[in-house]
Amino acid sequence: MSATPVAVVTDSTHYLPRELVASRGIHVVSLYVNQGGVITKESEMPDFDAFYDGLRTEAKLPTTSQPSIGDFIEVYEPLAAAGQDIVSIHLSGGVSGTVESARQAAAELGARCRIEVVDSLSTAGGLAMVVLAAQAAADGGAGVELVAERAREALEQMKIWFSVDTLEYFQRGGRIGRAQAWIGGALSVKPILSFSDGTLQPIERVRTRRRAVERMLDHLRARQADGATAWVVQHIQSPDYAAKLVEGGREIFGTEPLLVTEVGPVLGTYAGPGMLGVGGIPPSLLQKRRQ
Repeated sequence: MSATPVAVVTDSTHYLPRELVASRGIHVVSLYVNQGGVITKESEMPDFDAFYDGLRTEAKLPTTSQPSIGDFIEVYEPLAAAGQDIVSIHLSGGVSGTVESARQAAAELGARCRIEVVDSLSTAGGLAMVVLAAQAAADGGAGVELVAERAREALEQMKIWFSVDTLEYFQRGGRIGRAQAWIGGALSVKPILSFSDGTLQPIERVRTRRRAVERMLDHLRARQADGATAWVVQHIQSPDYAAKLVEGGREIFGTEPLLVTEVGPVLGTYAGPGMLGVGGIPPSLLQKRRQ
């Protein structure tokens, strides 16, 4: 007996290319941004430049909010009606209530279909790699348990580092996590951070963006050495430095990155312009296989 088809659902903080999301059949539930009293779905903000121009100049930081249970049900119900099971993968529950909204929506749908909700324990490029791994399993005909298993295997093997140009936005937004100890006289440093157990973890502090790029390339070398040779680059309003990471990554891996994209307003509110991110995952997790 063939497995019930599986739909992969995620939220808008993966920042995968829109055309890739559409072509792979990935379903998205959007988070929201409130800038100047105007509330907008992040997924409906194709032009990030205007948002970041406002972020730089407005005294009041925008706010962000998670999808409602109803937002999830609006996406889940048509999939259930079409006879599909669902694997729903979201940004870390340590920084957002999005994954909990997904769980509550899944409980409300009851037995209409099987829904596995997965906390990626990450976001942005980390979430993107987990979603792509799950979609590859779904494309290969795996059932809901195996697709969810692939997602969890990917989140265990995925590692991503990112640097921010300043801690100012994290501090103003109250999202600094374990890097709180760096606040004070350290706002001028270029911190490198990662996720551990779903929360922000400081890796090290550097003084220049050039050094941040060097250390992030060191991270890609470590990823290459342990076999995680499918790699990504993301940035916020920093295409030139992202290009340096891509150039260095090509030399390290001998391949093109899986994706090079700009991080959007929900995460950008806290990371701020100048953010750079890199990560890697074993390419076997992106293959269309049932197990």
